[in-house]
Amino acid sequence: MNGAFVPEAEASVPIMDRGLLFADAVYEGFGVLDGQIVDYVHHWERLVRSLGELEMTLPHEVDTLWRILMELIERNGVEEAFLYLHVTRGVATRDYIYPSGLSPTVFAFTLPGYGVASEPSPVLRLATAPDWRWARRDIKTSNLLAQVLAKQAAHDAGADEALLLRGDEVTEAGSSSFFVVLGDTLVTRPLSNDILPGVTRRAVVDVAAEMGLRVDERSVTLSEALDADEAFITASSSYVQAVGEIDGRPIGTGAPGPVTNAVRDVYLRYVRASFYTPESS
Repeated sequence: MNGAFVPEAEASVPIMDRGLLFADAVYEGFGVLDGQIVDYVHHWERLVRSLGELEMTLPHEVDTLWRILMELIERNGVEEAFLYLHVTRGVATRDYIYPSGLSPTVFAFTLPGYGVASEPSPVLRLATAPDWRWARRDIKTSNLLAQVLAKQAAHDAGADEALLLRGDEVTEAGSSSFFVVLGDTLVTRPLSNDILPGVTRRAVVDVAAEMGLRVDERSVTLSEALDADEAFITASSSYVQAVGEIDGRPIGTGAPGPVTNAVRDVYLRYVRASFYTPESS
């Protein structure tokens, strides 16, 4: 918390923090696997981009932040977990216009029990919901109220995750990227302001090409998703997870398909072979 390791109960932000008042903040969620940060460089690049789009800065360089986060992992003694990093613009009297020169509020914590890389891919149930998010979904801000409402509605419907729709087109899932499998082709929505540039999505696109799978980045309709051979979601907190049904309708056999299982296995091997190590260490 702002440069000090403290117990969770002692970590707090002032009521005038702009992240609290305006969601004037960005965040990153990292996977932790084998006690290491998954795909650190691409998370760093996305964090820097999000900060830049909001004219914010981070008081750490790439290697310094990595060392801080690794110490947090070691202090908490986690081998597999979700690592959350949050950066707000800082503290100032409540006003829509922000003053220059604010010191950002920076905190991070780990949550164990995510990912479960050693176990088979769980089968998820998705429920559709309208995509009510703001127009700059490519910036990873802490303004997540639309996702909260969509994921709560999915939960109330007995599903595990929301599938967000704009008309009949799928944008992405509530807190994850969405893929369908059509034969030997993976189809996923192309990057734009409509979706978050998922770090795990990026890695899966790369490993799919190495596996000889075709990747078609285009819009997917709900009817295409329902008729797909397989479907899966990707996220830093859960890697690759099979989708068994959407709105109660089975996808394929309703079980994890061979392509989904193969992509998950190759992805996990890929990230384990590419853990970040600073050149100066």
